[in-house]
Amino acid sequence: MSDRFAVLLQYALPKQRLTLLAGRIASARGGAMTTRLIRWFVARYGVDMSEAQNSDVASYASFNDFFSRPLRAGIRPLAQADFICPVDGAISQVGAIDDHHIVQAKGHRFTTTELVGGDGTLAAEFRHGSFANLYLSPRDYHRLHMPCAGSLILMRHIPGTLFSVNPVTVRGVPNLFARNERLVCVFESPEHGTFVMVLVGATIVGSIATAWHGTVNAKRTGKPTEWRYADQAIALEQGEEMGRFLLGSTIVMLFRQGTIAFDQSWIPARPVRLGERMGDRPM
Repeated sequence: MSDRFAVLLQYALPKQRLTLLAGRIASARGGAMTTRLIRWFVARYGVDMSEAQNSDVASYASFNDFFSRPLRAGIRPLAQADFICPVDGAISQVGAIDDHHIVQAKGHRFTTTELVGGDGTLAAEFRHGSFANLYLSPRDYHRLHMPCAGSLILMRHIPGTLFSVNPVTVRGVPNLFARNERLVCVFESPEHGTFVMVLVGATIVGSIATAWHGTVNAKRTGKPTEWRYADQAIALEQGEEMGRFLLGSTIVMLFRQGTIAFDQSWIPARPVRLGERMGDRPM
């Protein structure tokens, strides 16, 4: 299938209906049928079950239980760094925010204001700052962790479309990350100031969940929703789990100007692992 046809197909597909159907299948407790689905998925995508806390595919009651499986203790040691990689995946794009624009792919950019749901005041905090877009493929571990310690200030669920976020679609659909359904999580770090983690939904991503809220977008009402946590003590340490995807997607991180110098090895298309050095505060 050509890239152009694959992108055109994305526009034509009934993405919301497919996602609802996939969510029902993934949450079903189908016994032997569920086990066969998981075995097929492991073989199709080359999932390394030796890294899972529970490597027995037949023991998972639902596909969601398998997909959001935890890793074995100690399998992802945390680097001694100001910022660590929060996921297993691959770097889609990384670098400086050009005034208020983020690179999606060659020829495609979107604004920080669009990404965070039209909040110009929040977006202005990241003018000339830094960003990283990390893609989680179907084979990857799908829990999300904290790049540095931070206290939760705000969470905003923004409804949108559900384009796939695979590399072909990212190259072909303008403003994809700012068009798709997404969950904006705003944190305050005592060392690094405000930073944002945006969990981007995609086709057949059954739901997005956080450690403090649980499943956020199960009903998909189509209306933006916001929660504020300034009066609550929700503080997460570096490396602590903050959320998870049910089926693959992308996370976009925003940092203030002068906050992070990315590791020199961090370039587009490079595979990354949870806990590795992402960067340090500039000297």
